[in-house]
Amino acid sequence: MTRQIIRLTGEDRVPFLQGLVTNDVTRAPCWAAILTPQGKYLADFLVIPDGDALLIDVDARLADDLIRRLSMYKLRSKVALEAVDMPVARGTGPAPEGAVADPRHPALGWRHYGVAGDDGTDWDAIRVAHCIPETLVELIPNDTYILEAGFERLHGVDFRKGCYVGQEVTARMKHKTELRKGLTTLRIDGAAPIGTPITAEGREVGTVFTQSGGQAIAHVRHDRVAPDMQAGEARLSPL
Repeated sequence: MTRQIIRLTGEDRVPFLQGLVTNDVTRAPCWAAILTPQGKYLADFLVIPDGDALLIDVDARLADDLIRRLSMYKLRSKVALEAVDMPVARGTGPAPEGAVADPRHPALGWRHYGVAGDDGTDWDAIRVAHCIPETLVELIPNDTYILEAGFERLHGVDFRKGCYVGQEVTARMKHKTELRKGLTTLRIDGAAPIGTPITAEGREVGTVFTQSGGQAIAHVRHDRVAPDMQAGEARLSPL
Protein backbone atom coordinates (compact mmCIF):
# COMPACT_ATOMS: atom_id res chain seq x y z
CA MET A 1 0.00 0.00 0.00
CA THR A 2 1.65 3.22 -1.18
CA ARG A 3 0.93 6.31 0.87
CA GLN A 4 1.23 9.98 -0.06
CA ILE A 5 1.80 12.64 2.57
CA ILE A 6 0.13 16.00 1.96
CA ARG A 7 1.52 18.81 4.08
CA LEU A 8 -1.06 21.41 5.11
CA THR A 9 0.43 24.66 6.42
CA GLY A 10 -0.75 28.18 7.20
CA GLU A 11 -2.36 29.87 10.17
CA ASP A 12 -5.85 28.71 9.16
CA ARG A 13 -4.88 25.05 8.67
CA VAL A 14 -6.88 23.69 11.63
CA PRO A 15 -10.17 25.58 11.12
CA PHE A 16 -9.89 25.02 7.36
CA LEU A 17 -9.68 21.24 7.66
CA GLN A 18 -12.08 21.16 10.61
CA GLY A 19 -14.88 22.52 8.43
CA LEU A 20 -14.40 19.88 5.74
CA VAL A 21 -13.74 16.46 7.28
CA THR A 22 -15.65 14.02 9.47
CA ASN A 23 -13.45 14.07 12.57
CA ASP A 24 -12.29 16.67 15.08
CA VAL A 25 -8.83 17.65 13.85
CA THR A 26 -8.23 19.74 16.98
CA ARG A 27 -7.74 16.35 18.66
CA ALA A 28 -5.38 14.91 16.03
CA PRO A 29 -3.84 12.41 15.47
CA CYS A 30 -7.11 11.14 14.06
CA TRP A 31 -8.65 9.20 11.19
CA ALA A 32 -11.08 11.15 9.03
CA ALA A 33 -12.80 11.23 5.67
CA ILE A 34 -14.00 13.82 3.22
CA LEU A 35 -17.48 13.29 1.81
CA THR A 36 -19.68 14.50 -0.99
CA PRO A 37 -22.44 16.95 -0.03
CA GLN A 38 -24.74 13.91 -0.28
CA GLY A 39 -22.76 12.18 2.46
CA LYS A 40 -20.90 9.63 0.35
CA TYR A 41 -17.25 8.76 0.92
CA LEU A 42 -14.55 10.29 -1.28
CA ALA A 43 -11.30 9.62 0.60
CA ASP A 44 -10.05 8.66 4.05
CA PHE A 45 -6.77 9.61 5.68
CA LEU A 46 -4.88 10.05 8.92
CA VAL A 47 -4.31 13.60 10.17
CA ILE A 48 -1.04 13.98 12.09
CA PRO A 49 0.17 17.19 13.80
CA ASP A 50 3.72 18.10 12.79
CA GLY A 51 4.89 21.36 14.33
CA ASP A 52 3.34 24.21 12.37
CA ALA A 53 1.74 21.82 9.88
CA LEU A 54 -0.77 19.00 9.60
CA LEU A 55 0.28 15.88 7.72
CA ILE A 56 -2.50 14.21 5.73
CA ASP A 57 -1.57 10.55 5.22
CA VAL A 58 -3.66 9.23 2.30
CA ASP A 59 -3.62 6.36 -0.18
CA ALA A 60 -1.44 7.62 -3.04
CA ARG A 61 -4.09 6.74 -5.63
CA LEU A 62 -6.46 9.31 -4.12
CA ALA A 63 -3.90 12.01 -3.34
CA ASP A 64 -4.19 14.16 -6.48
CA ASP A 65 -7.97 14.25 -6.31
CA LEU A 66 -7.87 15.05 -2.60
CA ILE A 67 -5.50 17.98 -3.17
CA ARG A 68 -7.76 19.30 -5.93
CA ARG A 69 -10.84 18.96 -3.76
CA LEU A 70 -9.27 20.63 -0.72
CA SER A 71 -7.94 23.41 -2.94
CA MET A 72 -11.48 24.13 -4.16
CA TYR A 73 -12.43 25.06 -0.61
CA LYS A 74 -9.44 27.30 0.13
CA LEU A 75 -11.09 30.58 -0.90
CA ARG A 76 -9.52 33.17 1.44
CA SER A 77 -8.19 30.69 3.98
CA LYS A 78 -4.53 31.19 4.77
CA VAL A 79 -3.40 27.67 3.97
CA ALA A 80 -1.08 25.89 1.56
CA LEU A 81 -1.18 22.28 0.37
CA GLU A 82 1.86 20.38 -0.85
CA ALA A 83 2.46 16.72 -1.68
CA VAL A 84 5.78 15.85 -0.03
CA ASP A 85 8.15 12.93 -0.45
CA MET A 86 8.01 11.37 3.01
CA PRO A 87 8.28 7.62 3.67
CA VAL A 88 6.03 5.98 6.25
CA ALA A 89 7.01 2.92 8.28
CA ARG A 90 4.42 0.89 10.13
CA GLY A 91 4.34 -2.10 12.42
CA THR A 92 2.70 -3.80 15.37
CA GLY A 93 5.66 -4.52 17.62
CA PRO A 94 7.24 -2.11 20.11
CA ALA A 95 6.81 1.40 18.73
CA PRO A 96 10.02 3.30 17.93
CA GLU A 97 10.55 6.74 19.41
CA GLY A 98 8.51 9.31 17.50
CA ALA A 99 5.99 6.80 16.13
CA VAL A 100 2.26 7.57 16.22
CA ALA A 101 -0.36 5.02 17.28
CA ASP A 102 -2.91 4.28 14.55
CA PRO A 103 -6.05 5.97 15.92
CA ARG A 104 -8.48 3.50 14.34
CA HIS A 105 -7.74 0.38 16.40
CA PRO A 106 -4.93 -0.78 18.73
CA ALA A 107 -4.38 -3.86 16.55
CA LEU A 108 -3.20 -1.60 13.71
CA GLY A 109 -0.08 -0.68 15.67
CA TRP A 110 1.90 2.43 14.81
CA ARG A 111 3.20 4.60 11.98
CA HIS A 112 6.56 6.35 11.89
CA TYR A 113 6.83 9.32 9.54
CA GLY A 114 10.05 10.05 7.71
CA VAL A 115 11.24 6.45 8.06
CA ALA A 116 10.77 3.63 5.55
CA GLY A 117 9.92 0.04 6.41
CA ASP A 118 7.29 -2.52 7.37
CA ASP A 119 7.70 -5.22 10.00
CA GLY A 120 5.97 -7.88 7.90
CA THR A 121 2.61 -7.77 9.67
CA ASP A 122 -0.25 -9.47 7.81
CA TRP A 123 -2.41 -6.36 7.60
CA ASP A 124 -5.28 -8.06 5.80
CA ALA A 125 -5.53 -10.62 8.61
CA ILE A 126 -5.78 -7.81 11.16
CA ARG A 127 -8.34 -5.90 9.12
CA VAL A 128 -10.54 -8.96 8.65
CA ALA A 129 -10.31 -9.97 12.32
CA HIS A 130 -11.47 -6.50 13.40
CA CYS A 131 -13.65 -5.57 10.39
CA ILE A 132 -11.52 -2.58 9.40
CA PRO A 133 -12.20 -1.29 5.86
CA GLU A 134 -9.46 -0.46 3.37
CA THR A 135 -9.35 2.40 0.88
CA LEU A 136 -10.58 1.38 -2.59
CA VAL A 137 -11.48 -2.11 -1.35
CA GLU A 138 -14.32 -1.81 1.16
CA LEU A 139 -14.26 2.01 0.95
CA ILE A 140 -15.51 2.97 -2.51
CA PRO A 141 -15.55 6.64 -3.59
CA ASN A 142 -18.99 8.04 -4.41
CA ASP A 143 -20.64 4.85 -3.12
CA THR A 144 -19.80 4.09 0.53
CA TYR A 145 -21.63 5.65 3.48
CA ILE A 146 -19.13 5.94 6.32
CA LEU A 147 -21.48 4.78 9.07
CA GLU A 148 -22.14 1.58 7.13
CA ALA A 149 -18.33 1.17 6.93
CA GLY A 150 -17.78 1.33 10.69
CA PHE A 151 -16.36 4.85 11.01
CA GLU A 152 -18.09 5.45 14.33
CA ARG A 153 -16.71 2.23 15.86
CA LEU A 154 -13.24 3.04 14.47
CA HIS A 155 -13.17 6.63 15.76
CA GLY A 156 -13.41 8.21 12.31
CA VAL A 157 -16.35 10.56 12.88
CA ASP A 158 -17.21 13.07 15.61
CA PHE A 159 -20.87 13.99 16.08
CA ARG A 160 -20.14 16.96 18.36
CA LYS A 161 -17.65 18.92 16.25
CA GLY A 162 -20.11 20.88 14.12
CA CYS A 163 -20.55 21.22 10.39
CA TYR A 164 -18.51 19.59 7.63
CA VAL A 165 -19.26 18.57 4.06
CA GLY A 166 -21.85 15.77 4.13
CA GLN A 167 -22.53 16.22 7.86
CA GLU A 168 -26.30 16.58 7.55
CA VAL A 169 -26.77 13.22 5.82
CA THR A 170 -24.36 11.49 8.20
CA ALA A 171 -26.08 12.91 11.28
CA ARG A 172 -29.49 11.90 9.94
CA MET A 173 -28.28 8.33 9.42
CA LYS A 174 -26.95 8.31 12.97
CA HIS A 175 -29.96 9.77 14.77
CA LYS A 176 -33.04 9.04 12.67
CA THR A 177 -32.58 5.65 11.09
CA GLU A 178 -31.47 2.14 11.95
CA LEU A 179 -28.71 1.03 9.62
CA ARG A 180 -30.09 -1.74 7.43
CA LYS A 181 -26.77 -2.31 5.67
CA GLY A 182 -23.15 -2.35 6.71
CA LEU A 183 -19.83 -4.13 6.93
CA THR A 184 -19.58 -7.30 8.98
CA THR A 185 -17.22 -10.25 9.30
CA LEU A 186 -18.47 -13.63 8.09
CA ARG A 187 -17.06 -17.14 8.14
CA ILE A 188 -16.01 -18.25 4.64
CA ASP A 189 -15.25 -21.72 3.27
CA GLY A 190 -13.31 -21.32 0.04
CA ALA A 191 -12.46 -18.05 -1.68
CA ALA A 192 -14.22 -15.56 -3.92
CA PRO A 193 -12.93 -12.57 -5.90
CA ILE A 194 -13.39 -9.24 -4.14
CA GLY A 195 -16.71 -7.79 -5.23
CA THR A 196 -18.49 -11.14 -5.67
CA PRO A 197 -22.20 -10.92 -4.80
CA ILE A 198 -23.40 -12.90 -1.78
CA THR A 199 -26.73 -14.69 -2.12
CA ALA A 200 -28.98 -16.81 0.07
CA GLU A 201 -32.00 -18.72 -1.18
CA GLY A 202 -31.94 -16.77 -4.44
CA ARG A 203 -31.88 -13.35 -2.78
CA GLU A 204 -28.94 -10.96 -2.84
CA VAL A 205 -27.45 -10.45 0.62
CA GLY A 206 -24.48 -8.23 -0.18
CA THR A 207 -20.89 -8.30 -1.43
CA VAL A 208 -17.77 -10.08 -0.22
CA PHE A 209 -14.48 -8.20 0.12
CA THR A 210 -11.17 -8.95 1.88
CA GLN A 211 -10.66 -12.56 3.04
CA SER A 212 -8.14 -14.07 5.44
CA GLY A 213 -7.93 -17.07 7.74
CA GLY A 214 -11.37 -18.44 6.95
CA GLN A 215 -13.13 -15.12 7.51
CA ALA A 216 -14.23 -12.32 5.19
CA ILE A 217 -15.31 -8.70 5.39
CA ALA A 218 -18.65 -8.31 3.66
CA HIS A 219 -21.14 -5.52 3.07
CA VAL A 220 -24.57 -6.98 3.76
CA ARG A 221 -28.21 -6.26 4.29
CA HIS A 222 -28.42 -7.31 7.91
CA ASP A 223 -31.96 -8.67 7.62
CA ARG A 224 -30.91 -11.04 4.81
CA VAL A 225 -27.92 -12.66 6.51
CA ALA A 226 -28.66 -16.39 6.63
CA PRO A 227 -27.02 -19.50 8.11
CA ASP A 228 -25.94 -20.63 4.63
CA MET A 229 -24.88 -18.14 1.95
CA GLN A 230 -22.88 -18.30 -1.27
CA ALA A 231 -20.40 -16.05 -3.08
CA GLY A 232 -19.36 -17.75 -6.28
CA GLU A 233 -17.99 -21.15 -5.22
CA ALA A 234 -17.44 -20.06 -1.61
CA ARG A 235 -19.86 -20.72 1.25
CA LEU A 236 -20.43 -18.13 3.94
CA SER A 237 -22.11 -18.12 7.33
CA PRO A 238 -22.32 -15.81 10.36
CA LEU A 239 -19.54 -16.05 12.93
